[in-house]
Amino acid sequence: MSYFRPDLDFDTASEKEHEVYMLIKSCWEEDAEKRPDFKKVENCLGKAISKIHNKDNESYMDNLIRRLQMYSRNLEHLVEERTVLYKAERDRADCLNFMLLPGPVVKSLKETGGVEPELYDEVTVYFSDIVGFTTLCQYSTPMEVVDMLNDIYKGFDSILDHHDVYKVETIGDAYMVASGLPRRNGNRHAVDICRMALDILAFMGTFQLRHLPGIPVWIRIGVHSGLCAAGVVGIKMPRYCLFGDTINTASRMESTGHPLRIHVSQPTIDILTRTDCKFEYEMRGETYLKGKGTETTYWLTGETGKDYDLPTPPTTENFQRLQQDLAHMILACLECRSQGSVRRRRTLLSESQDDRTDREPEVEPPEYLHLGTVDNTLSTFL
Repeated sequence: MSYFRPDLDFDTASEKEHEVYMLIKSCWEEDAEKRPDFKKVENCLGKAISKIHNKDNESYMDNLIRRLQMYSRNLEHLVEERTVLYKAERDRADCLNFMLLPGPVVKSLKETGGVEPELYDEVTVYFSDIVGFTTLCQYSTPMEVVDMLNDIYKGFDSILDHHDVYKVETIGDAYMVASGLPRRNGNRHAVDICRMALDILAFMGTFQLRHLPGIPVWIRIGVHSGLCAAGVVGIKMPRYCLFGDTINTASRMESTGHPLRIHVSQPTIDILTRTDCKFEYEMRGETYLKGKGTETTYWLTGETGKDYDLPTPPTTENFQRLQQDLAHMILACLECRSQGSVRRRRTLLSESQDDRTDREPEVEPPEYLHLGTVDNTLSTFL
């Protein structure tokens, strides 16, 4: 007997909303003859909406089109924002990939999913390691060893950014770099490796250990040029690996070198002489390389017109003296640091324990200091 309609709050409606409410109420009439037709609804609704949006001359369709345009612009803005975020994430992922693998290799992996191994007629390989690393580790905690290598390698990595070289890998204290692959650069590979080696040697001349200040840190450097094969090995954590006799010879050049010296082979010297760069080097003489026999090798000492401020390499006598005294120097440094920590601890205990006796507590030395007090520590260090 009665009909139901939604409630329209005419009391709180504004003047512009009141017209819309009246139109809605007229459309609810039970008598169909009293209801407005679609043309009248469109005109009334268009005028009402135009007043609400302060568009006096805007029709209903114009308002609809304007709303569609606003939605489209808003959608374009959202798409643009999401695209910027996607590109930023993609760039971060690419940057991480480029830090792990060479750029051309990353591009090939993204496009084809694989990398064909390649043979390079001439590349230059750099090897270096820390002299006395075993002894330094013996008197350092694991975290101190990690911090030491991290400080050294971060310095090396910053130097690499200024040269056309590729960091192959680090194994313990060994640092391996190559140039001339995967992008061939003519004869520049020997020049870039030698300049990088001089920069690294200059950096080590001023480097100081945080946990063992005053202890000298020396490195050996070996450089060799020759044939090399390279490719990506593995699927999980793939690595760009180098293969060939050139790699072994470069490693032998490093192991047979001297501290704070750049040991360079004859093939590398031959390549340097074919360039316009004037490097300074001196002949070391005949050197026995395991698996190669006797080879003529050289010491790279600098480049004409450039001041690298290289550290003075130790003489044979100084090198032997370091072998004998390195453990004692480290022990003295650790004892000074330990005594300083003991004094600080005793001061804190005396301030917090005034009501106790004046007897100073005994402090247990750190574990790595016990390691330094064992006998026969001077047998082999390097």
